[in-house]
Amino acid sequence: MKQGDTMNQIKLALTGLMAALAAASALAGNGPEGYPTRPVTIIVPFAPGGGSDNVARIIAARLNERTGGSFIIDNKPGAGTNIGNEQAARAKNDGQTLLFGQVTLSINPSVYKTLRYDVKKDFTPVAHIANSPTVLIASQHLKASTVKELIAMAKAKPDDINYGSGGKGTSVHLAGELFSSLTEAPMTHVPYKGSAPAVTDLIGGQIQLIFDTAPSALPHIKGGKVKPLAVTGAKRLAELSNTPTFAEAGVPTFDAPAWYGLLAPAGTSAAVVKYLNNEVDQILKEPATQQKMVQMGAIPVGGSAENFGKFIAAETERWSAVIRKAGVTAE
Repeated sequence: MKQGDTMNQIKLALTGLMAALAAASALAGNGPEGYPTRPVTIIVPFAPGGGSDNVARIIAARLNERTGGSFIIDNKPGAGTNIGNEQAARAKNDGQTLLFGQVTLSINPSVYKTLRYDVKKDFTPVAHIANSPTVLIASQHLKASTVKELIAMAKAKPDDINYGSGGKGTSVHLAGELFSSLTEAPMTHVPYKGSAPAVTDLIGGQIQLIFDTAPSALPHIKGGKVKPLAVTGAKRLAELSNTPTFAEAGVPTFDAPAWYGLLAPAGTSAAVVKYLNNEVDQILKEPATQQKMVQMGAIPVGGSAENFGKFIAAETERWSAVIRKAGVTAE
């Protein structure tokens, strides 16, 4: 082999090596040990386009920009979020798979007789992203326009008032059970295989009520397809300034908020958890992020991973009491 040919081969090899190093550098994030070193999957246990999915995509987009990595949403709906939750619980604890958890993690342990994951043992809390008020929305066909009128109707004709949900044991279902218990207003629960068909029937007048999360309810309210009767929380929602709180509507003890947060498989590196928690916390302090969330009815929270863990535990205990009283179970 000629000397010139040898030199050309060396140059080509060096060029290839430099390209490989550049590609590896491009994949490396700015976290501990270059985390994330490859695309991170965020499992969202709901179908695309819902409130949880929309909030998750806001956070994922900003994590992409801030960390130098790639955070990809993977929708795994079904079984009351148990399909997605279980997949996340069984994932490797290398920080490359995260769960976009929400209130069902506080509910499912008390509703389902058997779960193939343990919220306490199989997950590490990472970041409390937001809370979401629950809005009682009614069909435009319903004659009642206030909570007081609704309660009177339900008591006068116990078999006439029904409310839909995305399935038995969901937070929406349990909110209805709690409301009925507190007001002594009989209502019939109509479970659907998902929230979308329930909302469709609400708009069409086949059912009369849904206790929905604000991010999910707001588009339909703003479109004039349904009417809001009341919202949970200590104060009115900015995007629904004309809608009273339940306290203002005469049911001060009713509260059934949803929450959203990031969790990782148990055993995930403390350094990675701390890094992600700090990144999400900074994202939630950004005016642009806050504006996007408020417009969709989510209230940014933030804070430490430890406090998020305590919050989940407290919510689990609170919902457990509601579930025991209502006698709700699911297979």
